Amino acid sequence: MVKRAALPYVFTWRSLEEKMAPRFLGSCSAFNMTLQGRRWAVLQRLFIGVAFTLLPSLAPAQMLLRPSQPGEALNLLPSDMAVLEAGEIRRDIPCTVTDHKAELGFDLRFHGGFDVTVPLRELSGNGETLTVVFRVYPRESPLRASYFVQHFNVPPIEDDAKGDATLQGGVDLGEGSYHVDWLMRDRGEHLCSSTWDVDAELPAKDKPMPLFITANQVTESTTQPFTNDAATEGNKPSEDNLTVKLLVNFAPQEAYSAALQRTDTDALVSILKTIQRDPRVAHVSLVAFNIDEGRIVYRQEMASHIDFAALGKALQTMKLGTVNLQHLEQKHSDSDFLENLITSEVGTTTHPDAVIFAGPKAMLSADVPQDSLRRIGDIDCPVFYLNYALDPRAVPWKDSISHAIRTFKGTEYTISRPRDLWFSTSEMVSRIVRRKRDRAMATAVSGGAH
Repeated sequence: MVKRAALPYVFTWRSLEEKMAPRFLGSCSAFNMTLQGRRWAVLQRLFIGVAFTLLPSLAPAQMLLRPSQPGEALNLLPSDMAVLEAGEIRRDIPCTVTDHKAELGFDLRFHGGFDVTVPLRELSGNGETLTVVFRVYPRESPLRASYFVQHFNVPPIEDDAKGDATLQGGVDLGEGSYHVDWLMRDRGEHLCSSTWDVDAELPAKDKPMPLFITANQVTESTTQPFTNDAATEGNKPSEDNLTVKLLVNFAPQEAYSAALQRTDTDALVSILKTIQRDPRVAHVSLVAFNIDEGRIVYRQEMASHIDFAALGKALQTMKLGTVNLQHLEQKHSDSDFLENLITSEVGTTTHPDAVIFAGPKAMLSADVPQDSLRRIGDIDCPVFYLNYALDPRAVPWKDSISHAIRTFKGTEYTISRPRDLWFSTSEMVSRIVRRKRDRAMATAVSGGAH
């Protein structure tokens, strides 16, 4: 893989949105706005004008090409199709193409892709347009090819410009073995082309884990996780018919970060989708909160599915990295918020089949006093905590939520890798089912005694 830090001028779509944008937008008041609406124009000016002076302008992620009518052939340029079919390596445009190994993300999808590096002097002039076209198909089924296109608009570049521009693209894959044919052309029809194979395979011990994309499926990379799809909406409900309450702390891994990173969001949303997908879970309610802001960001009452679009919209209102003066006046405002949240959401007279907390470690100024939590009394459902910790060794201590659920004899799971997500939630739901069945049997026996 190309070491991006060694390149003088580097552009990648994913690294720009996840790293550069939060850094600048969170700290510079002139650009203190969310990545919505005019995102492309703002980031292009910001990134080119502030960070680098010679850089291909920002382009959206690649687009999956579809026929105008189902069953029809794609309208691909004959010259492009000829290059893809030939499978030859072309270097009319001097470039280096580096393919990515397919890696499983927290969104339970394999991610493959490429970096293409071009010397800036090859792009000199008053502006160029680079078009990338590529196809991906399962090696055992060449007729099932998926075609993608992506355009990069290059700003004016001096003839003696030094360094390289690195462009990036990617696709999401289901488990399987794939072949990729790839080309890039400029307006003068000069070409750069390449071809490679990529394997997306789960280790044998992880084979039971169902992904959010089916085997041998190819699709465009998702630009944001707050979408519903058939793979996450569950199968036919089972007779267990569980109801669960989800309390999720939407916060970044880095306590003082000014934005949620995409990795953090993917992990937290995937926890919700994995629970919702389990056929034993019939209804869920959701309370999304942020301890630093001391507020509930979004609430959804019991329903068969979570409204992820509404959740994503609500999370845009968070203002991470800011200081609330009222909270400063309160000695332990973060702990007080958590105590009030638990009291109001857990200390109710009626409970679902389980209460599930989720989120990154919440290292607060003080833990919630155990005496305050004991006043809630025994609750008639199990409590769980799915702790998302990308690097558990960085903060090896128990956090404030972990200390709080101990009062209710709660069970904690640490989620550091995608496989942890599936195995933790599966074991948790199985425990909820056993608890519900045992209670039903005890109630039946008690009723029969009368």
